[in-house]
Amino acid sequence: MSYDYDLFVIGGGSGGIATARRAAEYGAKVAVAEVGQLGGTCVNRGCVPKKLMVYSSRFPDLFEESQAYGWSPVESHFDWKTFMPAVNNEVKRLNGIYQRMLDKSQVEILPHYAKFVDSHTLEVGDRKVTAEKILIAVGGKPVKPDIPGIEHAITSDQIFHLPEQPKQMLIIGAGYIGCEFACVLHGMGTEVTQILRRDTILRGFDDDIRTTIQEGMVKHGINLMTNTVPKEIKKTDQGLEVVVQHEDGDKTILTDVVGLAATGRIPNLENLGLENTKVETHNGAVAVDKYSQTSEPHIYAVGDCTDNINLTPVAISEGRALADSQFGGKSKVMSYENVPSAVFTTPEAATVGLTEAEAQEKYGDAMKVYRTKFRGMYYTLPDKDEKTMMKLIVDTNTDKVVGAHMVGEHAAEIIQGMAVALKAGATKEIFDATVGIHPSSAEEFVTMR
Repeated sequence: MSYDYDLFVIGGGSGGIATARRAAEYGAKVAVAEVGQLGGTCVNRGCVPKKLMVYSSRFPDLFEESQAYGWSPVESHFDWKTFMPAVNNEVKRLNGIYQRMLDKSQVEILPHYAKFVDSHTLEVGDRKVTAEKILIAVGGKPVKPDIPGIEHAITSDQIFHLPEQPKQMLIIGAGYIGCEFACVLHGMGTEVTQILRRDTILRGFDDDIRTTIQEGMVKHGINLMTNTVPKEIKKTDQGLEVVVQHEDGDKTILTDVVGLAATGRIPNLENLGLENTKVETHNGAVAVDKYSQTSEPHIYAVGDCTDNINLTPVAISEGRALADSQFGGKSKVMSYENVPSAVFTTPEAATVGLTEAEAQEKYGDAMKVYRTKFRGMYYTLPDKDEKTMMKLIVDTNTDKVVGAHMVGEHAAEIIQGMAVALKAGATKEIFDATVGIHPSSAEEFVTMR
């Protein structure tokens, strides 16, 4: 049978674009359906604009700390209306780069939603197209808690388009998105209250990362309300009244004109027409094998819609491995072992490999932990109580380092190097034999005994 395309990609995010370009390089005829801006969550509503906000939020501390290094006091104020248009202009610039990359690769872009009619046919706008192979790369979407008045709350997707900086912000949720925005907005001068159902933020991360970041956030002035559940949001003339169930009883919190719901993300599979195929889902995500193949042999899925590891570089690697396998004659699979990640809170954190709890479960008594906590040299003159935490986890059966974790300045930059070492199977003996760069915080990773 003849098809319109060799590969049709549903979704113009990181994973979809990476797959499309790589497949086109191998000579495949490729099209991408994307009704929104190219680049997906990362470029438009995630990594890129968020990181720019992180940079901006850290200047007040730098202004203050500079005085201990001989600089005169700086008088400055933050202007949301100057900064946010600059952020959104950078996003538009990146959208254009993605457009040019796809044009150069001769990938056709269809600015419409795509929906399955059958396993080889898609309804795209007002036309129907067929494809030999189809990739689902629709990403995820934020979830709001199901409480009365939740329509008055915004999600993390909408924070970048607020016309005014909130004077007060209530953040519901203690995952990495909620924690990052709590720190960002606090740094910019917003009064931030964050509520979490449990007693510690960042469930799923290593416990030392969780407690060290939480201590830092509280120390910096973020009002963290633990063991607290939102019950209702009411819109009033004064702002939003949020009724919460706290361990001391119900309380009402008044926020500025917005409350941020950051309770997680789910695969964005609505109105995709999967019921017209044999594609199976599991826990709301597209079920795939190690080759990103669904239960329909010619339909594939990568990225957040599979709810595997929801990180941009993972989606890109999955997509490229898929294109190499299906169009390049190279059988490749994505390895999910030792995938590093970061949390851009203040203090910052990064991690690769097993947490202490995971290593304990896997290795038992053969697990050994090396841990250090100290004040970095930078903070000695400002005399600030800012802590850096570093941690290595070792399987003593093989002496391999199976986990590396850090909280502190430049954690992401440092852990990226640690990820290479873990991927290469470095042992603690190799770490110990490596000469440190002095004076630096990073040298602690090769001096822990």
